[in-house]
Amino acid sequence: MSATAIAEAPAGPLLSARGVSKNYGHVVGCRNVDFELYPGEVLGIVGESGSGKTTLLKCLSGRLRPDEGSIQFALDGGEPQDIYELSEPDRRRLQREAWGFVHQNARDGLRMRVSAGANVAEPLMNLGNRHFGNMREQTIDWLQRVELDINRIDDNPKTFSGGMQQRIQIARNLVHGPSLVFMDEPTGGLDVSVQARLLDLIRNLVRRLNMAAVIVTHDLAVARLLADRLMVMQAGDVVETGLTDQVLDDPQHPYSQLLVSAVLQI
Repeated sequence: MSATAIAEAPAGPLLSARGVSKNYGHVVGCRNVDFELYPGEVLGIVGESGSGKTTLLKCLSGRLRPDEGSIQFALDGGEPQDIYELSEPDRRRLQREAWGFVHQNARDGLRMRVSAGANVAEPLMNLGNRHFGNMREQTIDWLQRVELDINRIDDNPKTFSGGMQQRIQIARNLVHGPSLVFMDEPTGGLDVSVQARLLDLIRNLVRRLNMAAVIVTHDLAVARLLADRLMVMQAGDVVETGLTDQVLDDPQHPYSQLLVSAVLQI
């Protein structure tokens, strides 16, 4: 999907969730979640471990079928479609062509036996690109965008640091111009100095490309930097939503107040 396709995204919601619920036996993963995400908007989902944010992300991204509710996506500027009513090949095509997914552990989102360049170029090949020169040119462009040395294009990801692997994964997920990208704790496990540079990179890329994004994090500083709106989750329930600064500066729900106060005390 090209940048032009992104710019022509529908005026209505790009992604919507209605009554999304998922249980693991008697344990609630997420319960009755509703929201709408618009083109170019970044939604942060925050909460402690076990709050349900990762379960919700998996449901939204087509990786885990909810027990109840619907998740609709406006594919190619058309009418919204329930992603779980699509055939399995069509849902995989959606994930491959219109979406990106950045894992917390970069190794989960990379092919570790091929070069950094091959990792970035593979999504272009999946879209039918067979011109080696064009793909290599785009790959070099994206390695530069994520501030990696283009002389290492043929190096194996195993030879890169964790922060650099995450940059390769980001390039791999954005090279094909998705309209929506999901991020699961994209800076988790990295040193603070590496986190800061990576967050700045993510913020600049998302804004420049006008992509919508759903970002799961337990780190409120990450949420403040990246997200336009926040959803606060506790024990599978969304307990508060609102503009990011509004939620973090004047939280209304006791659980949100507890999260914010815990950060202030550190």
